Amino acid sequence: MKKQNNKTLFTLVFFWGLMNSNAQRVSEQFKAHWFDGHAEISSYALSQSRYGENREGTAVLLFVTEDFLKKEQVKANQKSKETLPVLKLNRTKKFLTGIYPYSIMSSSFSQLRTPQAVIKNSASIQEWCGQSYLQMNVNEEKINITSHSYFEGEADQNFNLEKNLTEDELWNLIRLKPQALPQGKLMLIPSLESSRMNHEKIEAYRANSSIEINEKYTIYTIAYPLLKRYLAIKFLNDFPHTIEGWVEQTIKNGKELTSTAKRIHTERRQYWNENNNASEKFRVPFKLD
Repeated sequence: MKKQNNKTLFTLVFFWGLMNSNAQRVSEQFKAHWFDGHAEISSYALSQSRYGENREGTAVLLFVTEDFLKKEQVKANQKSKETLPVLKLNRTKKFLTGIYPYSIMSSSFSQLRTPQAVIKNSASIQEWCGQSYLQMNVNEEKINITSHSYFEGEADQNFNLEKNLTEDELWNLIRLKPQALPQGKLMLIPSLESSRMNHEKIEAYRANSSIEINEKYTIYTIAYPLLKRYLAIKFLNDFPHTIEGWVEQTIKNGKELTSTAKRIHTERRQYWNENNNASEKFRVPFKLD
């Protein structure tokens, strides 16, 4: 019960700070929905292309607002003059490649002040051959990349990039302000997950983006001509712009490889208070292994 009260107090303080900061530019509708002390959890039926074959699995998108220490680039234990509010996305995938499992997690932190810029992205991949970890920290002048991997040529790297938009932050922008999604030709840093899974150099690539809107859904498409990679994210037109699924295609050795995800179930929950064995029943509607 104490945790619940602390979380409620945190939410009220967080909301008050946002209301009283001239730097904030999120809507009242956004505040009422996202500062209610809950996270949004959505599960997806995943068909992931890997090693030339499609693997059935599951994916999860978990969105939540929290206070963030910009200097240390970590979640704050409590709100202070050093913190700023962010929207965090944890994106996970789980699937099997034959006898052994894959587990992928990407995290993105976007500030709620205008512009809703990304502050940090990270991605980790675990499978029986080994593991990889990538982290991107963004400041006013540059982007710092830290890479650790068991693959030759990718291990223990640390380098800087010029500031550019990142693919990872666009998932957050869909939920924050979809009308601000970039369209047309642009320079874009591909997702950290795709860069590591495809063993591609991490840098900004030329991309083409477009938006297709129908009666109920919007489809946001990104195409990288050089990488021969295409991503389309489908989301609801109406607030809170729930992500319904995505399609990712790449061409390798002349073969088109396609991965898809389709939403199964969405709930808003205080999952941090549901970590006992009795809470396993709450997983049932999500159809997760």
